[in-house]
Amino acid sequence: MINGTDVPTQKYHLPKRIILVRHGESQGNKDDAAYSVTPDYKIPLTAQGIEQAKQAGSRILDVVSGHGSSENWKVYFYVSPYVRTRSTLREIGRAFPKNRMLGVREECRVREQDFGNFQVAERMKVIKETRERFGRFFYRFPEGESAADVYDRVSPLQPVPKMLFILLKECQDLTCYSWILPFLEKRVEAALVGDGFPPQIVLARRLEIRNLLFNHPTRGGAALSENTLNRYLGQVERDGTQQSVPYLRVLRAARYCTDFLETLWRDVDMNRHHHNPNEELNLVIVSHGLASRVFLMKWFKWTVEQFEYLNNLGNCEFRVMELGAGGEYSLAVHHTDEEMLEWGMSPEMIADQKWRANANRGTLNDHCPWYLDAFFDHLADSNDKDDEDVKSNNSYLPLA
Repeated sequence: MINGTDVPTQKYHLPKRIILVRHGESQGNKDDAAYSVTPDYKIPLTAQGIEQAKQAGSRILDVVSGHGSSENWKVYFYVSPYVRTRSTLREIGRAFPKNRMLGVREECRVREQDFGNFQVAERMKVIKETRERFGRFFYRFPEGESAADVYDRVSPLQPVPKMLFILLKECQDLTCYSWILPFLEKRVEAALVGDGFPPQIVLARRLEIRNLLFNHPTRGGAALSENTLNRYLGQVERDGTQQSVPYLRVLRAARYCTDFLETLWRDVDMNRHHHNPNEELNLVIVSHGLASRVFLMKWFKWTVEQFEYLNNLGNCEFRVMELGAGGEYSLAVHHTDEEMLEWGMSPEMIADQKWRANANRGTLNDHCPWYLDAFFDHLADSNDKDDEDVKSNNSYLPLA
């Protein structure tokens, strides 16, 4: 556990903590046969699960309030729509005074992995044995999802510029480009679309777009807002001409790329939590074991192999991502090395968390020797001139 109290004031008033909570014990955890007669999303908590949730509420309250020593904090909740997560949130909420809670939002994208409708116990036993042989991340349950599918809804399927570049190959007429570009000028959020167009069309705007977009202090890019996409998609659909077909494909693809993490950041940037910047904001996400692990995998850029070694969270167990001294989130601010080892994190992953606890934002790419070694273990150390040549050769690559 590392001291992360000396956190500098952030321009965008980042949340002090993001806390991932797994639901309490459910009837399905106690008896697998419950899934064969009750839809997964309707599985309730057991009496023990309710008690676990109450205790978790008290523990989370201790974390966000500094064990009662801080008066300068608020909390906002996100919750999976499943009965067991909503019931868990209800019990957690009993620990918090109403004036400390900024709000709550049901978020479908952090729901449980879909295991395929009603689940017959004998069949699921065979399926899960197959998953262990195939690999937990990529195995897709019949009529259900893989962990990779969950990753896709927690994070974008593909960066918007690259997807648009592929789709816009079908759209060669200048009318098409000129129709979308004025729209870009009005909405900075849509600036990413510019990277999908040929340079001769957007050259005059490219520098301005990138300066606005990629210097953002909290993330490397922005997504099209849902309201903007819906409005513009409706305009294109009403056009009804053959020329509108490429627009429909582009806009629908961009809308599909809106992910939970992007929504989370947009909520922070636009102050949708109605947060007083003079108070510490704590985001609590009440979800499921796999969704929480996938969230951490995406956030900290863990590999599939690293994910495979992670242990599931226990019922009402939680992970605290706390803002470190340099503006990076880290598990090591609140949790100990021993805890992280028990979760299945490797020594390298733990070292990375400890580095993040005091790292300066923006230097992450300079601190990844073990990731380089994992992929390029055949490479010899290069000299400074070689490094400069690589940077020079990469200077014109798309910023996607």
